[in-house]
Amino acid sequence: MFARCHYPLAAALLLVFAIFFLSACEDHVPTPKPHDYPRVIYPEKKYKPFDEHYCAFTFDQPVYATVEQDTSFFGERPESDCWFNLSVPALNAKIYCSYYPVTNRGRFDELVQDAHAITQKHNIKASYIDNIPVHRDADHVHGVVFNVEGPAASSYQFFLTDSTRHFLRGALYFNTQSRPDSLAPVIEFMKQDLDRLVSSLKWQ
Repeated sequence: MFARCHYPLAAALLLVFAIFFLSACEDHVPTPKPHDYPRVIYPEKKYKPFDEHYCAFTFDQPVYATVEQDTSFFGERPESDCWFNLSVPALNAKIYCSYYPVTNRGRFDELVQDAHAITQKHNIKASYIDNIPVHRDADHVHGVVFNVEGPAASSYQFFLTDSTRHFLRGALYFNTQSRPDSLAPVIEFMKQDLDRLVSSLKWQ
C-alpha cells in the first residue's frame, strides 16, 4: 500500500528531469554585448605658445604635451633642425611634425605631392579620407587637413605652408593596438588639439 503512494511522486520527478534536460539541449542564442570603452582620464584643455628656438613659427600647443626634438631620422640627420614630436603620454598619442624650407617652386610642388602621397598610403585600411583646405591669407598660411576614417595608422594629417619659404607637415599616431571604435573618443579629443594647432599657426 505504501509502495503504491511513491509512483505519482516518481513520475513527477521524471517529468521535471525531462523538462530540464530538454531545455538544456536547446541552442544557445548569444546576446550581443554593447561596446565597452576603456576608462580614460582626459587632461584639462589648456594651451600655451610653442616657441622652440629651432623652428620659424609658433602655434598654440597643449600644456599636457611634451616637445621632443628629432635629431635623427632612420640614423640620418633630418632635413632641418625643426623636426619634433608633441608627445601626450596620458593618451599614448604623438603628433609627428617635420619642417622643410622651401627653396624654389619645384621643391614646393614636390613637398605637396609627397604630403598627398603619404596620406594616400592609408587608403588601404581607411574607409574614407576627407580633405579640408586651409586658407588664412592674413597669416599667409595655406594647406590641407586630412581626416582619415577607419582603422588606419594615422587618423589626422596635415600640411601648412606659405608657398614660398615654409612647409610644415604633421601626423597623429597612437601607441596602442586598441580598436578604432574604442579609440574614437580619444581621437576626437586629440583632433581638437590639432585643429587648434592648424588655426593658430603663424610664421616668424
